[in-house]
Amino acid sequence: MDNIKQQIKELIISALELEDIRPENIIDSEPLFGEGLGLDSIDALELGVALKKKFGVKFSAENADNKKHFASVDALAAYIEVVGGTV
Repeated sequence: MDNIKQQIKELIISALELEDIRPENIIDSEPLFGEGLGLDSIDALELGVALKKKFGVKFSAENADNKKHFASVDALAAYIEVVGGTV
């Protein structure tokens, strides 16, 4: 799963153009939104599209669990492994 987490961190940085952040600066369990990495709802949309392209996972706007899946790198990695996205 460490490989998936690394790929997610790199994807976050590239997809959201976070030029001042390096993968090692993102803590796996740290919140991605709010007080953590500080992402917002627009970032969530962009990240969702990037995750779909990279891992083949889909997110639905109607899914109440999206907030849980996007909580942290750990949560995203667990979701990707459960739904069987390609790595």
